[in-house]
Amino acid sequence: MAKRISKSDKTSLAIDREKLDQAREILGTKTLAATVDAALDEVIALAARRRLLERIRREGGIGPSLAEIRRLREPRVAPRSR
Repeated sequence: MAKRISKSDKTSLAIDREKLDQAREILGTKTLAATVDAALDEVIALAARRRLLERIRREGGIGPSLAEIRRLREPRVAPRSR
């Protein structure tokens, strides 16, 4: 769905046409405005992925820790019946 752009949102840019054509092909967009908008969305999403990866690194990964894995692998002993 096309986004409505107000007059105050319009601007002049000097754009490398080769980069624009490459981005347009990658993003599957048709117009200059759609390409720039999609590229901005991609940059924002990339920043979010980088923050998530950094948090995963900082917190030691995802999933159970080595201690949790060892505990989960220990055989369970059923309680004795009386």
